Amino acid sequence: MINKLSRAVAYPKTMLFLLIIFGLLSGCASFNEFFGSAGPNHGQVQDLRKDPRLKSIQFVDVDGNIANKLLAIRKQNVFSEDFVNTVKLGYVLGAGDVISVTLWEAPPAMLFSSGGDIATGGFAGQNISFPEQMISAEGKINIPFVGPVSCAGKTPQQVESQIVDALKDKANQPQVLVKVVANNTASVTVVGEVNASARVPLTSKGERLLDALAAAGGVRQPVDKTTIQFSRANQLQTVALGAIIKNPSQNIVLKPGDVITAVIEPLTFTILGAVDKNQEVHYESMGISLAQALARSGGLDDKRADSRAVFVFRYEDSKALNWETPPTYTSEGKVPVVYQINMNDPASFFMAQNFPIADKDLIYVSDASSVQLQKFTTMLFQSIYIIRTLSTL
Repeated sequence: MINKLSRAVAYPKTMLFLLIIFGLLSGCASFNEFFGSAGPNHGQVQDLRKDPRLKSIQFVDVDGNIANKLLAIRKQNVFSEDFVNTVKLGYVLGAGDVISVTLWEAPPAMLFSSGGDIATGGFAGQNISFPEQMISAEGKINIPFVGPVSCAGKTPQQVESQIVDALKDKANQPQVLVKVVANNTASVTVVGEVNASARVPLTSKGERLLDALAAAGGVRQPVDKTTIQFSRANQLQTVALGAIIKNPSQNIVLKPGDVITAVIEPLTFTILGAVDKNQEVHYESMGISLAQALARSGGLDDKRADSRAVFVFRYEDSKALNWETPPTYTSEGKVPVVYQINMNDPASFFMAQNFPIADKDLIYVSDASSVQLQKFTTMLFQSIYIIRTLSTL
């Protein structure tokens, strides 16, 4: 009698409990609101395209062409294309360089009779060394019986020929040697994350970018974390140091006035949603693809993820793509973009290997709709189990 009375009392309470649950569900716009979710599902993101509040955001369905175009933009940052990779013939003098000039005249000396005799290979003659001179701001030095000699922009050999030509009718078979005493203009500057910032002089050898870095003691940080910012005249370009080492064509010949800056840029992306681990991930300066980014996060969770709904949220360069609707720009001139990748398509695995990840990207993998259904089913069976348990009391 007591058991029957208990069941009679418990049954209405259980039914009331279920009615409350279903009442809450019916008041929710979706399962997500009741059960909770890591973020919007595939359908909700699609609905954002129609939201007038988000009309400034560009939604792009990524295919092979889009991925290749974005990759091509990233690959435009190459030194060999922006800076001509040619070697100048010989060392070029400039204003501020200090040079010495020595002149030989065959006997009998007609112009320069003072100085010591020298003998080289049977040749005897008079030689005279002029005092060291700094090339003036006008790019000239002065030589007795010759006058002003233009030096700036010429090699020492060219200056030698110029002086010899000027003395042919004044001296007896003159020979001239021009020697660089102090190289004050033909140099490059190396600063930043190097062991010793330095002004590295250039020679007729034709020093290259990695030569200058080596002369500065090398970089202080690992190669894969270092970026080289290269400045020449009004041009500025940035390339990962690893890319320069792996591609010899990027190891360009330097010119006077070049500035090399080794920079440590902490590149990161954030990944959220139905993946093995939600986290911020650091990656190397050479860059990584979407496929690599997903792999480093443990890949998609096969129990939760909607493989059709992998999204990349990015502030993109305004000229990256042809936008379907007029974009709205941020204060930095960037365009907010949501890239959608359907990883359920086998072809997307090739595309994901080309799609480049940019610094500060946010990757989001949506939960599958079946996840919420599973949550509801679990709760329902638990409720039924409670009812049956109470009814047996």
